[in-house]
Amino acid sequence: MHKIEGSKPKITFRKPNREDGAAIWDLIASCHPLDENSMYCNLIQCDHFRDTCIVAEMDGEPVGWISAYITPDDDETLFVWQVAVSEKARGKGLGSRMLKELTAREECAEVNRLQTTITLDNDASWALFGKFSKGMGGKLNSQPYFTREDHFDGRHATEHMVTIEFAEELKRAA
Repeated sequence: MHKIEGSKPKITFRKPNREDGAAIWDLIASCHPLDENSMYCNLIQCDHFRDTCIVAEMDGEPVGWISAYITPDDDETLFVWQVAVSEKARGKGLGSRMLKELTAREECAEVNRLQTTITLDNDASWALFGKFSKGMGGKLNSQPYFTREDHFDGRHATEHMVTIEFAEELKRAA
């Protein structure tokens, strides 16, 4: 567990546990337009993927969440599935802080790149990952990945695969 000092109230970062699943599900439901997964999905994330997920708490209440995993075919890539920040904690750079905390974990020592998918109209996500990339000295690129017609049967906007290659200095420091 890691606490950030100097801000009121204090925000604490930690790995989730199974008991967090319902609270995480509620947090995601409050963060429109995030896709709401089943509560069971969030329970599995909190249990099976706890080493690559993060909960941010303020006064004991979850106000931030990132679900992520190291990709099965590439142990140097961390895929970020979802980022949720409660209205109570917005405007404090919490998304970037959670990403930094997460990528600094021992479990991510071999990670040299981060990936996520973002629709073109999701300005908040583009800003978050752009800020994170710049702060890490990384290089961000994107390309269509899951397309509206080929993958979503016309029912969802194209998701662009965003890849952030970390700076060489970061790779050597790990």
